[in-house]
Amino acid sequence: MVEQSQIDRLASGTAKVGFLLNPRSGRIRKNIDVVRNILAEISALICLEASDKPEISASMDALLKADIDLLVIIGGDGTVQAVLTHLFISQPVKWPVLTIVPGGTTNMIALDLGMMSTPESILRRLRDCLLERSTPLLLQRPVLSIEQPGTTKVYGMFFGVGLIAHAVMLSRSQVKQSGITGEAYSGIIMLGYLVGVILGRRTGLWAPTQMSITDKNGLTHKGTYLLLFVSALDRLLFGMRPYWGREKEPLHVTYVEQQKSPPWHALRLLLSGHSAALKEQDGYHSHNTNVLEILMDDDYIIDGEFYRATSQDGPLRISAAGPVTFLVPGDTTTNA
Repeated sequence: MVEQSQIDRLASGTAKVGFLLNPRSGRIRKNIDVVRNILAEISALICLEASDKPEISASMDALLKADIDLLVIIGGDGTVQAVLTHLFISQPVKWPVLTIVPGGTTNMIALDLGMMSTPESILRRLRDCLLERSTPLLLQRPVLSIEQPGTTKVYGMFFGVGLIAHAVMLSRSQVKQSGITGEAYSGIIMLGYLVGVILGRRTGLWAPTQMSITDKNGLTHKGTYLLLFVSALDRLLFGMRPYWGREKEPLHVTYVEQQKSPPWHALRLLLSGHSAALKEQDGYHSHNTNVLEILMDDDYIIDGEFYRATSQDGPLRISAAGPVTFLVPGDTTTNA
């Protein structure tokens, strides 16, 4: 997808760079003038602003037509998902290398790539990186392809249903309006939701999900599940890796059966990185794969964006696509 000539131009400081800025992203809105001022300091760039999927698609068409080598996405996980979906559906001859400036509320994709400081700090580091004549740090990640009969394919990095999707639904509340972003925001939401799980709530947003899960070998698991997620990311929020499969395939799958008693001990193991202590015979499943099918009637999320699956339309099919190449501009773990 990415050509060696693009990497050579990035290393020599001659790359053509395009910026896609979502001015309505959670961390960008309050600092939009600062962000625009930093962008004005970067020479020979093409910068377009887009806030929704139609605008992002139109902007992507224009940026790809400009034959850019590097695309800098300034926005959240939903913006990244819209960009990935456009790229995979349009299938351009030359794909740009991607860089993510974490401008959203959660920014799980950017965090997985090591982008842990503020958008302003990362943009300044990127500005300096583009002026340096050195080989850039490039990382690759697989991508999820999610499809259901009768709907357009969606491409993203994280799929969640059950507890995860319901917790995000809960987040569409006063917490999001408070201005808190990043892992602090996600931690508050998850803590509040887990309290309900531990207290044994089973209705409304705490209701489990009935699913049929079919693996790549055609084996189907039917039951009531507390959660299921499929991830193309190496780490989730707070550095968590709540999967313990040993297969070589690129996608991480974890799902947990509904428990008779509140699973507080298991949740602690999942969140603390000791997932391997959980056993399949106790209802805790994790493996790596390149394809999975799910039949259900429930909401699900892809990179924080909501969708709805109905069993009458057939199963959701999640498969591996990519990989996609990302550029990480030096030390982005601290504020500059």
